[in-house]
Amino acid sequence: MKVLLVNGSSRNNGCTATALHEVVRALTEEKIETEIFFIGNTPLSDCIACHICRETGRCIFDDIVNDLVQKAQTCDGFVFGSPVYYAHPSARLLTVLDRAFYSGGQHFAFKPAAAVLSARRAGTTASFDVINKYFTIVSMPVVSSTYWNHVYGRQPEDVQQDKEGLMTMYNIGKNMAWLLKCIAVAKEHGIQVPHNAKILTDFVR
Repeated sequence: MKVLLVNGSSRNNGCTATALHEVVRALTEEKIETEIFFIGNTPLSDCIACHICRETGRCIFDDIVNDLVQKAQTCDGFVFGSPVYYAHPSARLLTVLDRAFYSGGQHFAFKPAAAVLSARRAGTTASFDVINKYFTIVSMPVVSSTYWNHVYGRQPEDVQQDKEGLMTMYNIGKNMAWLLKCIAVAKEHGIQVPHNAKILTDFVR
């Protein structure tokens, strides 16, 4: 079993990475393979609703998003981390999620996921809500912890002093491992994921 942890910060080793590494610590103790995937800090194109991915299975912009979707095919769970900017996740991460979930949502479906936020002071719960909505639109079980999934700090050394925040990250890893093992047992007993109906409606008459 493998969990992919996506660092949605522009800083590879900042506060968000510090939080993700604590999740990794717990997963490693449970013998779960992990990989941290840094989305980088080069410019990214937003989704342009061209629908080419519906024909090719890949986003028309061949960048980090297609790399993420490819990795998602062989992963069993996900953690998406982001700093908080103006009470929302990083625009970079939202761009990646928009395009990845639209072009390759089937590779995330029914796989457990957790959102992790870091902030100096506030905006974490609003950002937490935004990321969780990506999970619920493609039938991903949402992994909870023992508090809302965030840490506080302006610098990584500040996060290291947030003992409750670090505990929350550690418990995410433990809960993720437990859920992955439950899913594995279910598969061994022939319990398959549901085939959900999908009907699209709008308000145009």
